[in-house]
Amino acid sequence: MTDLSTPAGATPPAPTPPSAETSPVTIVAVDGPAGSGKSSVSKEVARRLGFGYLDTGAAYRALAWHAVERGVDTSDSAAVLDATGDFEYAISLDPDRYWVRVGDVDVTDAIRQTRVTEAVSGVARVPAVRQSVNAMFRAMVAGSGRAGVVVEGRDITTVVAPDAPVRILLTAAPEVRAARRSAELTGDDTTAVADALRRRDSADSKVVDFLTAAEGVTVVDSTELDFEQTVDAVLGVIAEGGVR
Repeated sequence: MTDLSTPAGATPPAPTPPSAETSPVTIVAVDGPAGSGKSSVSKEVARRLGFGYLDTGAAYRALAWHAVERGVDTSDSAAVLDATGDFEYAISLDPDRYWVRVGDVDVTDAIRQTRVTEAVSGVARVPAVRQSVNAMFRAMVAGSGRAGVVVEGRDITTVVAPDAPVRILLTAAPEVRAARRSAELTGDDTTAVADALRRRDSADSKVVDFLTAAEGVTVVDSTELDFEQTVDAVLGVIAEGGVR
């Protein structure tokens, strides 16, 4: 994925957000912090709408995996950019057949490893990486061949698809997010998970404000909602936005 390898110090071209005139694919944009349930909820919403599903965070995780596998110091922005030179990324947009690949390696499970999670923020904070990856996301959606795609991540409502017809910030209280995430990770202590979530939120918030809803973005707080109720709440917002 050589378009990510902008030389250190160079100013990459400004990203061009998609518009109703340039993208015929309906985009449902969903942002939210780690543990908010945005991935599982977005995937189920995509199923019910017959839309594609794009997990944007997987790209940063895949690049982090790629860098870690090569012994790259992800705190070194120049080294991270160098690592993108031979980064060949692919992801399924089918909510029922989810996979992530780097080259010919299936990294669907590997990108969830602790060592990768710890390296993600270092990769995601590099502006040239974010701009090129965001352009890649737009190209994936535009070329998906689907009527619509639910795109979830951290800056989808503000940067990747700021003019999407439906933009949602899915959130929950910190302690609830920690409990949900620890339940997903067998054997992980809730306190330890809460600390990890706080560290990640702190690191990522230095790059993009994903905890505050921008103008025109609808907040769905799932603190008091179970999974089905959250899915229904999101579908309700989408229906109100005129998307069927």
